[in-house]
Amino acid sequence: MRVLVTGAAGFVGSHVLNFLQGEAVEVFGMDLPGASLASGEGVTGIAADMNDPEAAGRVIEEAAPDRIIHLAGQPSVHRSWAEPGETLRTNILGIVNLLDAARERGLQPAVLVVGSAEEYGLVEPSQIPLVETTPLRPSSPYAVSKVAQAALARLYGPAGGMRVVLARTFNHTGPGRGALFAESSFARQIAEIEAGLKPPALMVGNLEAVRDFTDVRDVVRAYWALLGSGAAGAVYNVCSGRGWSIREMLDMLLEHARAKIEVRVDPERLRPSDIPVLVGDSSELRAVTGWEPRVPLRVTLADLLDDWRRRIGSAAPSPA
Repeated sequence: MRVLVTGAAGFVGSHVLNFLQGEAVEVFGMDLPGASLASGEGVTGIAADMNDPEAAGRVIEEAAPDRIIHLAGQPSVHRSWAEPGETLRTNILGIVNLLDAARERGLQPAVLVVGSAEEYGLVEPSQIPLVETTPLRPSSPYAVSKVAQAALARLYGPAGGMRVVLARTFNHTGPGRGALFAESSFARQIAEIEAGLKPPALMVGNLEAVRDFTDVRDVVRAYWALLGSGAAGAVYNVCSGRGWSIREMLDMLLEHARAKIEVRVDPERLRPSDIPVLVGDSSELRAVTGWEPRVPLRVTLADLLDDWRRRIGSAAPSPA
């Protein structure tokens, strides 16, 4: 079996490649030219920009995939406000070019298109936990791009005889997470303070937002299970079903800190539109695949902090 992973150099992509090392598959990891792709035995790296139809065609020709995990795109809500055009172009054209390339070459891979819980947007408290049929009210350029991506995938997949499965993934984190995201920013700042690289003041944004977090390694298992068992055109929430406030997550990280740290609010870290609560119901995913999350959030956050300590060169270990 041949598997193509787009966005393979990214946070989730690198974990997908690591997971697939344990599967009996041939893996092709695609990302932008110049991206650092973690490769190993059975992994072939491909440099391409999915905004370019010709480049997308070359990727499909080389990989000739039986399965595709589509992760490539602009993943940040915060960045989408600064660069809405780029976000829409990258996230929408990428899926069109990918599926067009497969259809034009007569290939019919199973395709997992990874969306986001941000598609739900502003919801009423009575709608929590969110199910897949909850009306979508996207409230950021990023969320709009993901709604459009899913709609186009549902059109283009059947046109080419492909089984397209949609994941609507809630917050996820773990080792390798980028510093643009709140919990990873906190972990990075703690590690920098411990290493003496910055004053003992941790800058935060809105701590009251509540999010449904899952370990990235559990998310990757869910993706692979959906590729095998997900129904064509169906969408599945990928989430733990438990909500945590950003403040709770910060407190869990601070429990591991080896320095006294002051917490300060930075107005520049507050979003123009921040959804108060996003907690999902993953009953459909569990029913179809038998998936269950395995890694507790406290373990995830401890692993994330240790990862940042390694990244910045701090030798301070996490307390037992």
